[in-house]
Amino acid sequence: MDAQGRGRADNIDPADQWVLNPNTGEYELRLANSAAQSGVPGPRAAARRAAQGTAPSRTAAPGGRTAPGTPGREGAPGREVPPPRRRRTTPEEPPGRRGRRPAKKPRGKKILMWTGGSMALVLVAVGTAGYLYLKHLEGNVNTQDVGDAAASDFSKDEAFNILLIGTDKRTGEGNEGYGDKDNSTGHADTTLLLHVAKDRTNATVLSIPRDMKVDIPDCETKQEDGSFETIPGIHDRFGYSLGVGGRDAGCTMRTVEQLTGVKPDHFMMADFNAIKTLTTAVDGVDVCVEKAVDDPKSRLKLPAGPSTIEGEQALAFVRTRHAWGNEGDLDRIKVQQQFLASLMRKMSSGDTLTSPTKLVKLAEAATEALTVDKAIGDVGTLKDIALEMKKVPMKNLSFTTVPVVDNPDETVKVTVVLNETLAPPIFDAIKNDVSLTEVKQKKKQESAALAARLKGTRAPASEVRVQVLNGGAASGAAQKTLNWLQLEESVTKSENGGNAPADLARTTLEYAPDQADQARALAAIMGLSGAAMKPGESVTNSQGLPTMTLTLGKDFKGAGIPLTGQAKIDVKDKTTADKVQCAS
Repeated sequence: MDAQGRGRADNIDPADQWVLNPNTGEYELRLANSAAQSGVPGPRAAARRAAQGTAPSRTAAPGGRTAPGTPGREGAPGREVPPPRRRRTTPEEPPGRRGRRPAKKPRGKKILMWTGGSMALVLVAVGTAGYLYLKHLEGNVNTQDVGDAAASDFSKDEAFNILLIGTDKRTGEGNEGYGDKDNSTGHADTTLLLHVAKDRTNATVLSIPRDMKVDIPDCETKQEDGSFETIPGIHDRFGYSLGVGGRDAGCTMRTVEQLTGVKPDHFMMADFNAIKTLTTAVDGVDVCVEKAVDDPKSRLKLPAGPSTIEGEQALAFVRTRHAWGNEGDLDRIKVQQQFLASLMRKMSSGDTLTSPTKLVKLAEAATEALTVDKAIGDVGTLKDIALEMKKVPMKNLSFTTVPVVDNPDETVKVTVVLNETLAPPIFDAIKNDVSLTEVKQKKKQESAALAARLKGTRAPASEVRVQVLNGGAASGAAQKTLNWLQLEESVTKSENGGNAPADLARTTLEYAPDQADQARALAAIMGLSGAAMKPGESVTNSQGLPTMTLTLGKDFKGAGIPLTGQAKIDVKDKTTADKVQCAS
């Protein structure tokens, strides 16, 4: 420093006494025995001086401070600014060489820079880790090529059917005491057809008994060398649609379609270990039994009342038959449905969804347990399926079982056969996307003019004259509807008009003005909206009489199923996922 600046400056450097004032957010000069001074002269003052062409000259005040109002570092009147500190020369530094100490960046800006940089690194790290973890999960999932038995992709905008297959394959420690003894891919020990409605208001889980005698169709399977082999069909237990003779999950899917008329879009298959790992991942599943259970065959021991089970105990719970009812497979199915409902409640509970640890364990367990078709073999698609399922209210997730009767060909009743009376309505409900529970449908508001078409007198059903055409509905829909109208609704003056000239998206009823009372009667029977009624002209039927025209469009769901409101499906053996039940 120069001679005038030496003295106290040897002990105190004013340039080191700029501190942040927390009240103003600015840096201020604090000298010994002095109050806070003005704010830091910023780069704008230097830029202004450079633009004006002025050179900074300084008049030092006592103590090394620039006198107020003197030329030099500019600021508001009364601002006191310290002179620049000069470095002392050293032997290594040539005489006369001067250097400035690097300008200190305000601490606030440093914090901002470090915080911003850290956040960027965190975001990149999380993004990369998330991507890598998803790829890791994807590597856990096994896929199986079942050809055209499965759909080529998954659509989030449509109803979908997934076949859930639990095999009795023996894998993992502790499973030697039960399961498939043929060392195959396992049999279809537990099979459920999951149908999720297009509007996501409801879903149905249909259990298929493993000991039901069915026709297993010819099945083309892909071999390890890439070739295809057709396995001949047989009439046998449903469980043998997988594993026996080299049948894969595609064979089970084809068997379900032939049995129910419902085509599964995809499949998910898991063995015994899935129950162990999934229940452990969620810290156990709550179950309830009416009486204490002590089954030496499955090694299941439970006290009467509620319990929380996981791992080996959970597997024993779903495997045992001797602890329930008449010790048959049908009673075991009911218990499995109750267990699955409880597992779903636990997986969707806040306790699970808000715990990162549980979610990671659940993701690992679920992906390691699954074998799926190729179309849903990536984690992104499995996530989409889970999110679509999450939209379905638990109270509208129905569980039921394919209705069966004892096999009449057996003296000792071992197997069962399809109940030809009770089963078809359930199959039709699933096929036509109809809920088994009461679902409040969101009705579109119709204009007063459209709604008025439904108001007024109605002709007797026996006086309704109508011709039924198929304009985009399923094949045979016109004849089935005609039979239903004549035999069950007394609309005897009806006939089949064949196929319409063009397909329609919506079902319509066209009628002449003098047929309005007939139209209102048929609309009530069919469950038609005012928008479906089209005032126009009548046509002539086969007897040369004027008749209305009912054209079944693509929205038609089946004879007796209203196009508005909720269909009435009588299912005696049914439960829903929101209900807690005790196994017996």
